[in-house]
Amino acid sequence: MTATSPALAGAAKPILRVVAAALFDAQGQVLIAERPPGRHMAGWWEFPGGKVAPGETDSAALVRELREELGIDAQLSHELMAARHEYPDRTVQLLFWRVASYAGEPRSLDGQRLKWVAVDALRNELILDADRPFIMALQAETNDGN
Repeated sequence: MTATSPALAGAAKPILRVVAAALFDAQGQVLIAERPPGRHMAGWWEFPGGKVAPGETDSAALVRELREELGIDAQLSHELMAARHEYPDRTVQLLFWRVASYAGEPRSLDGQRLKWVAVDALRNELILDADRPFIMALQAETNDGN
């Protein structure tokens, strides 16, 4: 018998629910953001978004996070896929959304660098492992003509 059972050891690891967005410019490039210094996984790139607050719907979290991070108002979006990623210190449940329309021009309000990247070039970026499945989903959607 061990001092700590596997069930108890796993229970200590927090589970974070996170929304992430694919925003496109007029040329069909997608926006990615660099995680700023001092944050978990600083220097890596990700799709904009953030944590879902307790009692908040996923779509409301998406709208709030994009307003807080980028100063835009997401107007039309749909969930593209969900994924789960295990980090040593946390589990992240990610919900990836495609934002079809938004008001405003994305700008950095959270200290992050931003850049627009062609969907086919995303695989060459230092994207968080948790966000990598979204690259394949965007490529599949782009190849289907959406």
